Amino acid sequence: MPEGSHLSHLRPASRRVALIVAAAFFMQLLDGAIMNTSLPQMAASFGVLPLDLSVGITLYMLSAAAFVPISGWLADRIGPRRVFLCAILAFTAASLACGLAQTLLQFVIARALQGVAGAMMVPVGRLIVLRGSERSELVYVTALLTWPALSAPIIGPALGGYLTAYHSWRWNFFINVPLGLLGLLLVMRYVPLSKAEHRHPLDWRGFILSALAMVLLLYGLELLSHLHSGWLWQDWAQPLALIAAGAIALALSIRHLQRSERPLLDLSAAKVQTFRLATLTAGVAYRIAIQATPFLLPLLFQLGFGLDALQAGSLLLLYFAGNMGMKPFTTGILRRFGFRQVMIYNGVLLGLSVIVCSALSAHISHWILAPVLVLAGATRSMHMTAMNTLAFADITPQQKSTSSTLVAVIDQSAVVMAVALSTLVLNLALMSTSGPLIGARELQIGLVCAGLLAMLAAPAYARLPRNAGAEVSGHRG
Repeated sequence: MPEGSHLSHLRPASRRVALIVAAAFFMQLLDGAIMNTSLPQMAASFGVLPLDLSVGITLYMLSAAAFVPISGWLADRIGPRRVFLCAILAFTAASLACGLAQTLLQFVIARALQGVAGAMMVPVGRLIVLRGSERSELVYVTALLTWPALSAPIIGPALGGYLTAYHSWRWNFFINVPLGLLGLLLVMRYVPLSKAEHRHPLDWRGFILSALAMVLLLYGLELLSHLHSGWLWQDWAQPLALIAAGAIALALSIRHLQRSERPLLDLSAAKVQTFRLATLTAGVAYRIAIQATPFLLPLLFQLGFGLDALQAGSLLLLYFAGNMGMKPFTTGILRRFGFRQVMIYNGVLLGLSVIVCSALSAHISHWILAPVLVLAGATRSMHMTAMNTLAFADITPQQKSTSSTLVAVIDQSAVVMAVALSTLVLNLALMSTSGPLIGARELQIGLVCAGLLAMLAAPAYARLPRNAGAEVSGHRG
């Protein structure tokens, strides 16, 4: 069954809700990708250095990470639709405030509010779709929810550059206002009002410990990603201390959640084999590899090939074409081969395609370059859809809220881990050559490591039964 016709296999209500939630995801993910190209102009407006604006990026990430764990509890207490509406409204208002900001402090406060709103929007939006869809529709709705993550990181930098060059950097944020208002109207019109699941009091200890763990771990990794080459202990001490403290807080939060009568997060989903493999073990490795590739490729094109930003962006469109071109076939492939075979063989193919990207050079023929980039994008798309669908294939209705929150936590962490670990590999490679600047060789090593990580994770899925997730994929072995 080709996925190109997947909309016809969804009930109209499921189709509308999935598309509305996907559009909200796109707005949130686009906002995270659109700002980087505008930092010099924004710094000039605020009268600060471009590097000073990194606090806006970091605070957005940390505020989102801190409040993701509470999203499931809040959705269960007052209803997912209400939380989703409030999240869109808050994100839209914060976007307007970002665009109107006259000082760096005003901008940073608005970005923090955006982060909190984004923390609620993604897991609660996914929860709305999961609760409103039948198991047989899960592949189709997951494919719809996956396209924002595939497209926003590619479209964002180009759109941000265009708006900044021909209008103003402020339109990077103003563009969210009409999108957010339209989203509010569509949610109120088409997303059904769901009842609250419970009135349990908030597990404050679980919230504080989990939020502290996320903030410390991600901030430590963020600092690690900004390290310059060198082995000076004073450079490494702070990020490593933060990561260690975050790991301790994470261990304490897990211990508390396992012992609490009414925990903030029900960790029983981790005992489900399909969820555990797709999210917590091999899934983490794949998410890091998948997020590292679009970070490393533009650097390879610019620092390794000597291309300008526009030329590098043009090559990334081939990668994006592979991402989107695979979508009409993912459902048919899953139905024909099943999750087990797809996760193993596509996982290996994904790793190989990334390693082949490391062999590209500025002098290679476009007849070779284009198919390699398209294949890398296609395998990435296939794996993201299969992985995100498998995660929820065997989850019970009672576990949907927590499992959606856990996936959001892992996704948030994987982006930071991918950049931090890639930068660490680049710096280690640079140290081995004693060179002054990162070039093609270091970036090629980074891509090889990302590809190997994906390939090494693939055999883990051999533990799945042949009919794993068959109720969702339609594959009967």
